[in-house]
Amino acid sequence: MSEKKSRGAGRTRNYATVVYPESAPENWLDIISESKTPIFVSPLHDMDLNPTGEPKKPHFHVIAMFESVKTKEQAIELFQSFGGVGCETVNSLRGYARYLCHLDNPEKAPYSIDSVLTYGGADYMHVIGTMADKSKAIREMCDWIRENDCDYYCDLFDYAQVYKAEWYDCLINSGGHIVKDYVKSRAYKKERENLKNSD
Repeated sequence: MSEKKSRGAGRTRNYATVVYPESAPENWLDIISESKTPIFVSPLHDMDLNPTGEPKKPHFHVIAMFESVKTKEQAIELFQSFGGVGCETVNSLRGYARYLCHLDNPEKAPYSIDSVLTYGGADYMHVIGTMADKSKAIREMCDWIRENDCDYYCDLFDYAQVYKAEWYDCLINSGGHIVKDYVKSRAYKKERENLKNSD
């Protein structure tokens, strides 16, 4: 093994831990914020069950996404500063980020993506996005446009910005032109039909 490879062995960028509210410092989120490390904090998992059916102790999942590779010991040092218990290497950032809300685990209690806290410039919606999510968001937006007889893209955009984080993310990340074209096409079709009916 080369010296360069040897130095990098056992290092990665992404690690995860668990925080139990009753044993963490009161200001544990401030400590995370002050670390300036890109971090995701899950909603409080207070509906999870053990395999036996008993409730699990309420907890938060935390993912740290360092900008350069770190040893497990370095990750543990950060986690211990805010009361993190344990340290796990994250092999799939997207998969683990989606697990924060059980997005791919229908057998588990669901949690809202709007409740995920982000620090250090981390972008949760960007990390969890998949082509299937984008298709679903576009389909839902087209349904909303029809149901609300929406003629203006700005009305959809304003609604998404306030009420639908996943729609908004899709609109600002390459899905906007598809939906704009749909709104325009509907308006053109209505105009043509009105002209036809007035003849």
